[in-house]
Amino acid sequence: MEPIRVEILNPKALQLLQNLADLNLISIEKKKQNTFTDVVKNLRSKSASAPSLEDITKEVKLVRSKLPRK
Repeated sequence: MEPIRVEILNPKALQLLQNLADLNLISIEKKKQNTFTDVVKNLRSKSASAPSLEDITKEVKLVRSKLPRK
């Protein structure tokens, strides 16, 4: 079968879908969350001059060091 994307508008529908999954009539896969590294790789693949992960880390540390301490 082919996968489809379903947007749940009513919470009761989620329970109905779960019941169908419990009966092995459908399978439910949760969407994978993108990690920071996945996002960086995706951005880097779209640019010829994307910064490396090390460059990004250095920049983040520099900016954080300039933030006021609590």
